[in-house]
Amino acid sequence: QVQLVESGGGLVQPGGSLRLSCAASGRSIYVMGWFRQAPGKEHEFVAAITWTGGSINYANSVKGRFTISRDNAENTAYLQMNSLKPEDTAVYYCAAKTESYYGGRTYFGDYDSWGQGTQVTVSS
Repeated sequence: QVQLVESGGGLVQPGGSLRLSCAASGRSIYVMGWFRQAPGKEHEFVAAITWTGGSINYANSVKGRFTISRDNAENTAYLQMNSLKPEDTAVYYCAAKTESYYGGRTYFGDYDSWGQGTQVTVSS
């Protein structure tokens, strides 16, 4: 497993922006994903990126508003969130696949390491 620490959450008005960070330590990472969980709901896939090739996937609900990136030297992944909406309110988690590139990327259970989560609240 790898240790993941998220930061950057907070309260923002609709239309605002936030950038989440996920610092990783431990094993090498193949894929990093971001998920979110609103109260009473399941974990929802947000975005994923391969650690070396930069292949990226987004959920339809965030395409064009969110951008996932990674800094290999810093071993950190980012989620830039623009044009935030109240429905983006959730606890956001980063997750890592440390075994291989293969397999799914859009389910929480596809990953083997998870961070503790950071709250994002979009409200006026």
